[in-house]
Amino acid sequence: MATTYNNLYLDIRQQLRKAGIEEATLEARELVCFGTNKSREDLARDGGLYASPELERRVRDLVERHLAGEPVAYLIGEWEFYGLPLDISRDVLIPRPDTEVLAEQAIGYIKTLGECRVLDLCAGSGCVGLAVAAQAPQARVVLGEWSDGALKICRQNIRRNSLTARVVPIQADAREKPEKSLGEFQCIVSNPPYIPRADIATLDTSVRDYEPHLALDGGEDGLDFYRSISEKWKAALAPGGRLYFEVGIGQADAVLRIMRAQGFGDIQVVKDHHDIPRVVFGTLCTEI
Repeated sequence: MATTYNNLYLDIRQQLRKAGIEEATLEARELVCFGTNKSREDLARDGGLYASPELERRVRDLVERHLAGEPVAYLIGEWEFYGLPLDISRDVLIPRPDTEVLAEQAIGYIKTLGECRVLDLCAGSGCVGLAVAAQAPQARVVLGEWSDGALKICRQNIRRNSLTARVVPIQADAREKPEKSLGEFQCIVSNPPYIPRADIATLDTSVRDYEPHLALDGGEDGLDFYRSISEKWKAALAPGGRLYFEVGIGQADAVLRIMRAQGFGDIQVVKDHHDIPRVVFGTLCTEI
């Protein structure tokens, strides 16, 4: 018997809820929209119409793959971050709500600067740097990323959000000193790889088997990138400029100590929406 789009959506939502998926409402809508080639507006308008058996089968196949562990963002090839639509591939991490705290903190500061240059290092999809550019029109943003696959996604997202005039992608290795030709930035933001290497095998299937390990692996203790960025990339930071990091659970104090040892002061820790210390930022002290 034929199923209406509304009934298909409600059925999928129920299936996801039974599986214990928190974001069942959002994910059911995204899977039905993608599987039936409809926008959210189309789905609301056509809810009472019948979906063809082919379309219903396509949606249910997507749901089966998702329930087996494949994240929705990789299934549909896009995700939203800070109100921006972003292309997503398996070369980049899926932007998470926790990372919006990093973007929010950096944006608040950058808006006070007037014209400035901002670097998003370990940019991945470019989500943080693009959110900065969208919210702070006076900022010029560089997306620094090592992976070729991730850089391709950065370029797509710059174009998708019509930010080509103010955002530039470059290949940059966060573990090496920056080229002098890169110039100086008033703010560097980074959500680097921070999972301790031995912990990767214990991660949820949806992360361990699908997300790029290059973007997860923070070395033996998860802190390799915090050390290298604080030490080597402060050369690209203007005196009095700020460095903002996203950190993993239980890492805030260690990152604070790393930054302090590299000459950063006024270091602050900000909690995410689950009351977990998630962002650490500090100011590069000017030399006397």
